[in-house]
Amino acid sequence: MSKLQCISPIDGSLYVERHLASNPEIQAALAKAEQAQALWKRTPVAERVAIGRRAIAAFAAKEDQLAEELCWMMGRPIRYAAGEIRGFVERASHMVDIAESALADIRLPDKPGFSRLIRREPLGVALVVAPWNYPYLTAVNAVLPALMAGNAVLLKHSAQTPLCAERMVEAFVEAELPDGVFQYLHLSHADTEQLIQAPTIQHVAFTGSVAGGAMVERAAAGRFISVGLELGGKDPAYVRADADLAHAVATSIDGAFFNSGQSCCGIERIYVHESLFDAFVEQAVALVRQYKLGRSDDPDTTLGPLVRAEAADFVRRQINEAVAQGATAHIDPASFALDRPGSAYLAPQVLTDVYHGMRVMTEESFGPVVGIQKVKDDEEAVALMNDSEFGLTAAIFSRDAEAALALAERVEAGTVFLNRCDYLDPALAWSGVKHSGRGCSLSSLGYEHLTRPKSFHLKTKP
Repeated sequence: MSKLQCISPIDGSLYVERHLASNPEIQAALAKAEQAQALWKRTPVAERVAIGRRAIAAFAAKEDQLAEELCWMMGRPIRYAAGEIRGFVERASHMVDIAESALADIRLPDKPGFSRLIRREPLGVALVVAPWNYPYLTAVNAVLPALMAGNAVLLKHSAQTPLCAERMVEAFVEAELPDGVFQYLHLSHADTEQLIQAPTIQHVAFTGSVAGGAMVERAAAGRFISVGLELGGKDPAYVRADADLAHAVATSIDGAFFNSGQSCCGIERIYVHESLFDAFVEQAVALVRQYKLGRSDDPDTTLGPLVRAEAADFVRRQINEAVAQGATAHIDPASFALDRPGSAYLAPQVLTDVYHGMRVMTEESFGPVVGIQKVKDDEEAVALMNDSEFGLTAAIFSRDAEAALALAERVEAGTVFLNRCDYLDPALAWSGVKHSGRGCSLSSLGYEHLTRPKSFHLKTKP
């Protein structure tokens, strides 16, 4: 029987092993989900909400255990790991709290002799495919609203974070969710692709690479089902001449290096007005030199390993190529003892003298490196921010909110921040443009992608 093995980036040890679902197990899960959903969709939304709240409480009660598992599975420093559990609770609670209003019937003014309304109906069985970098935060975006909307959910997590799927389902079992409404499957890539093609699946929510998103679209082609894709990013930040320099440095550097740079909406390129450039770089380099690269289970560690050695070597190649093309590297890797080729432990790096002919400024890095480029004005900054095949988020740092908003309207991104970055407000729609994806999750708008409208046109006086 095929096995799933989670190798911890902390020390290369085998942390979790599970069997991959067989075809009979997959078919059984589909049949069970379809049968359960037929009853679940008739459950009043208020009852679904009550179950959701109990599940969130059950999940939150295991914060320490879940944080430690995250640390070992994907390398998040233990000092930060619990933050994802709290973030899960925040997002899940918001989507549960707004469920009744977001799913309420739309009643139109009566016409003489007629009654009209639009009802939001669940799609059926949803497949949620979640990644390893923020395994709970990415999954919750789709799982909670899908369940609240009356769908059944099959959850497939990355092979790097298999326990996350199990823990989420366990929380709903504790909350007494009807059997079959929410299940997990450990699957191979091939079986995941086959599952997308199963007639029972009526919605796919995928978070991952652009190549993975293309696979989902190919597998779903011709089935006319809804697909939500959150894919890659190369998110920019722009520091205007009027920015609060210290705040801009602290915020953008944290946005670039938190989670070792392995964030969907992390900052990967920074454009700084020429009047602030030298001071910004000086402060940014000083801040990055303070990071402590170490084992994720060490409470003093502020920068953990990347998820795999291959991922770290990919970033090393980007950095080395940029330096060969004329970039200046400001951090000496030798000052971080654990950094060595072939290791998942990678020193952070700040690059200047960069330009868009370098892969490090155009290709997703997903690691602890950021390029900082000088710009002469807003026009150059916006042009460079938009010079990308991606468009997930962007950040502007400025004391002039009105001017920043005018710039934000021109930036091609799903979310534009002012004086912050790398954060999802669950009350706002989460979406991307260009190769960063399609569809929408979170906010009341997220429910629109997990339901279909059904109109009722009733002639009350025959």
